[in-house]
Order: sequence, then structure tokens, then C-alpha cells
Amino acid sequence: MKKEGEGAKEIGKSYEVDTKKGHGEQPSKWFNRTVVGTGVTSALGDFCYETTTVILPGFIAVLGLPPSVLGTIEGIADAVASFTKMISGYIADKLGHRKLLVIIGYALTPIGQALIALASGWALVLLGRIVSWFGKGLRGPLRDAIVIQAVTPETKGKAFGFHRATDTIGAVLGPLLGVFLLGVAQSWHLADASSAFRFVLWLSIIPGFLAVLSFFILVKDPESSPNPTLKFFSTLKGLPIRFKRYLAAVGIFGIGDFSHSLLILAATQILTGSMGIVQAAQVAGLLYVWRNIVQVLVSFPIGVIADRFGHLNMLIAGYILGVITAGTTAVAFIFQIQNIFLLIGIFSFAGLYMAMQDALESTVTSEMVEKETLATSIGALGTVNGTAKFVSSSLVGILWTLVSPAFGFLVATTMMALGTFAMASWLRQT
Repeated sequence: MKKEGEGAKEIGKSYEVDTKKGHGEQPSKWFNRTVVGTGVTSALGDFCYETTTVILPGFIAVLGLPPSVLGTIEGIADAVASFTKMISGYIADKLGHRKLLVIIGYALTPIGQALIALASGWALVLLGRIVSWFGKGLRGPLRDAIVIQAVTPETKGKAFGFHRATDTIGAVLGPLLGVFLLGVAQSWHLADASSAFRFVLWLSIIPGFLAVLSFFILVKDPESSPNPTLKFFSTLKGLPIRFKRYLAAVGIFGIGDFSHSLLILAATQILTGSMGIVQAAQVAGLLYVWRNIVQVLVSFPIGVIADRFGHLNMLIAGYILGVITAGTTAVAFIFQIQNIFLLIGIFSFAGLYMAMQDALESTVTSEMVEKETLATSIGALGTVNGTAKFVSSSLVGILWTLVSPAFGFLVATTMMALGTFAMASWLRQT
């Protein structure tokens, strides 16, 4: 079995050989056209679907649907995305090219948004979310593999930190504009409360299609050699044991790592008594925007620090912050704390741990596997994450409805703590 980091070194060496043959750009500089292009595309994509994320809990509420519906919808969507990541990664490793699949993935997001905008009940909301998240799953591991092969192993943290920061700029501007437009539309005294939400959903489609155009024009895929003999199940079986331990720890943590749509819903419910549902939804949306601002501010510094002190160590620290986020939310419900500053703190920790998780899980993966199975391995990571989040979002939503929100978040806290412990202990084994 290869030592940790050897797979990443092979990626860098292989890519250097490819560039001499004319495939792609010289990776000696991490700040290159591919990294910038994927960042701009991701920013536009996030502008599209994060606008929906921030207003969806309020939209679900005005449609008269319970929290369990939101949790189930988000969980199913995450599961669809996760299994799509596995298959798309395998296809990319087998065929050796990825760009067309990524473009299709980005195109599906605004189509899903349109379906949600037309919804009058849970069914079309679910279908729209599935279509959007299928696209997200299709593009995610392939885009990450493109970024990894566009830079050297020593600069992966910087490249992913920059990419995630740029990505999250869209996740800040989209929800911020969405919340503002929601307030504007509300002042028009439309036929019903859902009309204001639909207005924002329709507008969010525009940056979604701009993301497709951006990726097509800006990103140059450093294609790898086709591997037609690659077999799906034998490839998964042959992945390094240390990577399998890593996936197990990620999965345990993920069972508690609920969709942050539920965090928005939690803030909305906590604040509704004093503000009313529409204003509470707006404030909760702004809190989510703040979460994304935190993620933008810390993503690149986290990548730089991780390049120096170790990607795995930083990821474990991020998992600890995730435990704090879920636990503090449970405390807010237990003691019925309506303090806005506590909610700001919760969303701040959420931004910190998401920045570490998003920037580092793929980089840690690249250090444990070989170049020939990189996209498949990132897809496996996405599958484990998505499957676990399906369980988590559904579980927290159901426990919220049947028992209490505090109990749902306490269960999430427990699973995240177990996953963090597993990550810290299992990966020290040889």
C-alpha cells in the first residue's frame, strides 16, 4: 500500500508529463485559468441554488408543509446527488474526460429551480430539488478532479481554498439578494404569501445558466488517459484500506451533519414568535448569508494553513466545530433562547466548519488514492457524504416533528462527535 501523499505526488508528476504533451496549462502556478474558471462558475452556480436554499424553508412553511417534509426532501436530494457522484466519477476515470458532464450538471440546476417555482405542494418541490441535486452530484467530483490536476500537490490547499471562497461568494450574494427581493415582493401585497417566494425563485434561474456559459468558455480540462478496462466494483474494492477507514469516519460524522436548510428553519421557528413568519424567514436568511460570508473569509486562509500543518489535522478541527454547531442549536431549543447573538454564533461556527469540510475532504482523499482512481474516489466520498446526510436530514426532521427539535439536534450532535473521534483515532492506524 502506498504511503499517504504518494498518490498526490503521482498526480502532480503525471500532470507535468501531460502538459509537456500539450494537455492543459503548466501547474507550477496554482492561480491559473482552470482554478479561476471553476471558481467563477461555482460562484454563479451557488448564486442560483443557494438562493433557493435560503428561502425554501419559508416557502415550505407558507405552503403549509411540516418540518419533516423539508428534512425528507433535502435528505432525498442529498442521496440522489451522492449516488450520482459515485457513477460520474467512475465514468470520468474510465473515459478520461469530464468537461461535458460538468456542463450538463450545471445546466440541470436552473431547470430544477423552475420546477420548484411552479410547485403548489411537496411533490414538485421534491422533483425540482432532485433535478438540481442530480446536476450537483454529476459535476462535483469531476470539477474537483479537474482542479486537483491543474495544480501541484503542494498547492492543493491554496487552490481549493480559493475555489471554495469564490464558490461561496455566490452563496453570499445570491441569498442576500434573495432575502432583499423577498422583502420587496412582500411589500407589493401579492395574491398570497407564496407569490413573493416564487418571484425570487424565477430570478435565480439567470445566474444558473450563466454558470454553464462560464464553465464552457473559461475552464480547460486537463484530460487524463482513458482506462477502458476499469471495472466499477473491483475499483471500489481495491481502494486503500486507510481510505476506507476515512470514508467510514466521514459517514459516521455525516449521519449527524444535517442540511443547513434545517438550521435556517430552526432560526425561523425560534424568531417567529417575536417577528412573524415572513420577517423571521428574512432574518434567518440573513443569518445564512452571514454563515456564507464567514466561509468566504476563512476558506483561503484554511487552505494555506492546511498546506503547512496537514490537511487531515485541519479537517478534524473542522469536525469539532461541527459538533459545537449542532450542540449549541440543541441548547437554544432546550432553554428556549431567542437571543440573536447566540444565533449569530451558531451560524458563524457553521460557516467555519463548512469551510474546512468543503476545502479539505477532497484534498485528503487525493493524498490517499492513486491518480487512475481519483475521480471515482472523490465520487465515493460524495456518495458516503450524501447517503449519510440523507439519513441525517430525514432523521432530524422526523425527530423534530415527532419528539422535539432539541432532541433531533442532540442526536445529530452525538453522531458528529462519534465521527470526529473515529477520524482522529482510526487514521492513526497503519
